Amino acid sequence: MTALALVPAMQAQAATSAVQATCTAPAWAEGNTYSVGAQVTYQGHTYQALQAHTAHVGAGWTPSTTPSLWKDLGACDGGGTTTPPPGVPGAPSNLRVTATANTSFTLAWNASSGTVTGYRVYEGTTVRSTGTGTTATVSGLAAGSTHTYTVKAYNAQGESAASNSVTATTTGGTNPPPGGGIAAPYLYQWGDAPNPQTVQAATGIKWFTLAFVLSGGGCTPAWDGNRPLTGGIDATVINQVRAGGGDVIPSFGGYSGNKLGPNCSTPQALANAYQTVINAYGLKAIDIDIENTDEFENDTVRNRIVDALKIVKQNNPNLKTIITFGTATTGPGYYAQQLINRAASTGANIDVFTIMPFDFGGGANMYNSTVSASEGLKAQLKSAFGWNDATAYQHMGISGMNGLSDQQELTSVAYWQQIRDYAQNNHLARLAFWSVNRDKPCPGGGVVSNCSGIAQNNWQFTQITATFTG
Repeated sequence: MTALALVPAMQAQAATSAVQATCTAPAWAEGNTYSVGAQVTYQGHTYQALQAHTAHVGAGWTPSTTPSLWKDLGACDGGGTTTPPPGVPGAPSNLRVTATANTSFTLAWNASSGTVTGYRVYEGTTVRSTGTGTTATVSGLAAGSTHTYTVKAYNAQGESAASNSVTATTTGGTNPPPGGGIAAPYLYQWGDAPNPQTVQAATGIKWFTLAFVLSGGGCTPAWDGNRPLTGGIDATVINQVRAGGGDVIPSFGGYSGNKLGPNCSTPQALANAYQTVINAYGLKAIDIDIENTDEFENDTVRNRIVDALKIVKQNNPNLKTIITFGTATTGPGYYAQQLINRAASTGANIDVFTIMPFDFGGGANMYNSTVSASEGLKAQLKSAFGWNDATAYQHMGISGMNGLSDQQELTSVAYWQQIRDYAQNNHLARLAFWSVNRDKPCPGGGVVSNCSGIAQNNWQFTQITATFTG
């Protein structure tokens, strides 16, 4: 099974996120009121207010002439970064979100080098917390709101450069967690990625499954293995989707790339990697796309993934856990059966088992093949868990491939409507497809990353998917 085999050729096109500049404070201005900790730029230097005051000065004044009011944090270089003066601490590292609630975040970071008096947590140029330890809780936030933070160390000589930034969203917002059925087609940041709000407005779709979270080195998650969780295009896309009234399901794995499953040595370590992403975005669901010989066909890694999802579910009982895998026309094969049986025997409490009904190596009628594969999955779930038909359907998902598959199988618009009807009538838990990026016409275009290879209207598969409610 080589589902999602478009990935290897396309990953090389993934954008590398820009380094966030730390010398971006507004210019000092006469008459402005500044709070303690506020930063400004003036004649190529960044300054920080030591007292709350309103700026009224005479001729020849610069911030450096009033050291009781302003601390010189250093000169700005051509790249927009601040060079701290000698004697200040080193920048804190590994800033991360360790807990997310409706109105607060808890942050942690690695200690700075040098002499440290304390740490300040910033949101933009505003100090949100000050303390002497390497953790902080920022509270009083709105439910469902998104915030970006950095942290700096300070001593009598001045303030360090900023740490890495983290972006997170509080829980309890207005975008509800997926209820009966999840309609969330795949969207990725290569292959002519569209603006998600454009797609939302044109189709009515709200949720997207975002591909893919891989290993950024060892057991550390990163988008496509090279983009950070925060401060880059992926965090921007998540904010855009949420601003459009929807939400996202990050997908871990896929067909190719350096994945977390083989790199995290234990179920607990893998669960911790998943949790890092859950905390970073305040997630309501995650998808594990398990494929290929390194994960799906490796008994140790496959079991590790199932066991890690059990831990994640125990720690996040309201989170929907989804696992996605390949299938034959008669239903999932040997490795999927082992996965399902493992989930049943260990009580992993996985919410949705999703098949990818394409790349069958044949099958002229993709609606009939999809239904046959889905009924095969239902039979396996009933056998493993002792469920009746209705309960099995409620734990099933379909993730198709719009237009031409890797093997030139045709899922037409008409077939996709029939597949949607089958999923709706049987109250399946999820309907997705690969991918929104390809949901555009290019008759005879073949199997490419940015169109379906068939004649269709823009976003036609997405519009059909949006009507699925389970």
